[in-house]
Amino acid sequence: MSQCGPAAVTGATLPSPYEAPDLYDLLFESFAFDVPYWLEVANTAGGPVLEVACGTGRILLRLLHAGVDVDGVDAYPAMLDQLREKARSRGLEPCVFQGDMRDFTMPRRYQRVICAFNAFAHCETIDDQLRALRCIREHLEPGGVLVLHMSYPSLALWTDPNGEPVLELQSTHPINGNTLQLWDTRFKNTVGQCQRSQIEVRELDATGRCLDSQRFETLQRWVYRYEFELLLRHAGYARWDIRGGFQNEPLEHDDQQMIVWAWKD
Repeated sequence: MSQCGPAAVTGATLPSPYEAPDLYDLLFESFAFDVPYWLEVANTAGGPVLEVACGTGRILLRLLHAGVDVDGVDAYPAMLDQLREKARSRGLEPCVFQGDMRDFTMPRRYQRVICAFNAFAHCETIDDQLRALRCIREHLEPGGVLVLHMSYPSLALWTDPNGEPVLELQSTHPINGNTLQLWDTRFKNTVGQCQRSQIEVRELDATGRCLDSQRFETLQRWVYRYEFELLLRHAGYARWDIRGGFQNEPLEHDDQQMIVWAWKD
């Protein structure tokens, strides 16, 4: 058990939160804000669907339960093991593979590839981004579409506290009723359009006493709309449409979500 307190600011590299799938699910499994959108995208695909960075199956298992012909790929074996275990408990048989989104090979091609919940932000360089987009394009059938969600890098993203712990998420442990808190200490590089996050997940009892603390680290690179259009052009996509949220509204404000539709041909 670790002592609770602000996430340490050191040069050491902390583990990725994607290496702790049980904790990840405690925090994010209940998130459903985007599920109706992905169900619509998948149900209207007209063919098989691939989820890139499928994680522990928050979206993929819901699609599979709805009868969608969907496969998954993720870079973290522990996340995929968790997905398979959850699938077995629900009587589902997922087809998922371990692989980096920049360089993976699936046994078939897809009418739609989806990439949800800011997963693309973990491509840290232009080369990473182009490799991922090209690899995805290679896995699309003729006429196939990539549908990708990414938060727009708003002014607030860069002006919010830098290097200070911020309470990002609070939830209740589904088994013991304790409080779970996710604290995020962000170190931002506005020129590089990236942020390094040192994350601390605390578990508190009913009196507010900290029982446990686990620390992780992530790096994300944010992409603006017209930068994304250039990436898609250089990755070989024929056309694209960038929308401003899960209601397919126009992208007009920097506090919107960014939904990218990109056609192979």
